[in-house]
Amino acid sequence: MTRWYEGPLAAFDTETTGVDVEEDRIVSAALVVQDTAGGRPRVTRWLIDPGVPVPPGATEVHGLTDDFLHRNGRWPAPAIEEMARALAEQCAAGRPLVVMNAPFDLTLLDRELRRHRASSLARCLETVPLCVLDPRVLDKHLDRYRKGRRTLTDLCAHYEVELDGAHDAAVDAVAALEVVRAIGRRFAARMERLSAAELHTLQAVWHAAQARGLQAWFSRNGTEESVDPAWPLRPELPAAA
Repeated sequence: MTRWYEGPLAAFDTETTGVDVEEDRIVSAALVVQDTAGGRPRVTRWLIDPGVPVPPGATEVHGLTDDFLHRNGRWPAPAIEEMARALAEQCAAGRPLVVMNAPFDLTLLDRELRRHRASSLARCLETVPLCVLDPRVLDKHLDRYRKGRRTLTDLCAHYEVELDGAHDAAVDAVAALEVVRAIGRRFAARMERLSAAELHTLQAVWHAAQARGLQAWFSRNGTEESVDPAWPLRPELPAAA
């Protein structure tokens, strides 16, 4: 029987105007599908004119300027809906969905659906089971005492995965997918009896524990930053009274 980390996987990644999932916008995204480990990935890309200025700091990260997006990007509404439908198709096909730091990308996609389509990610996925594999959560749980950062760049270096051209959505999606496969192989003895669906459920528990630990660290150091324990999607904020 093929282990989940050697079988079909899909990966999703976005580039954005910033890091606020409630206010920032998607400017590019990619979905990568790979049927077997080592197989040639199939890539779908989206480029979006977000309708708001792209801050210089964001452009420095991903290289996408207002002018380039105005000339080449699509209107957000149909592109955002296409992304959600594409993810639903992968879920319906039974492919686990690799998303690095899933609460960021999936929550941002959800908020874009609400903004442009009066819909939600949950509504788009209501008839299919969502199965997410988050390399950040997996690595942090399985190798919790390793020191250092756990960005995608750091994980690629640690697991010897090539990352050439970081902060391109397709490049990052492929890299995240390969990191998940590498994690599966390295910790096969601890994960071989777990299905991807079982890991999805466990990651919600692991992420909540990781969030509590980080929140406690912030409190000890006098930092007021709040850490959301929800995974893989943050709940919608209540409307202002």
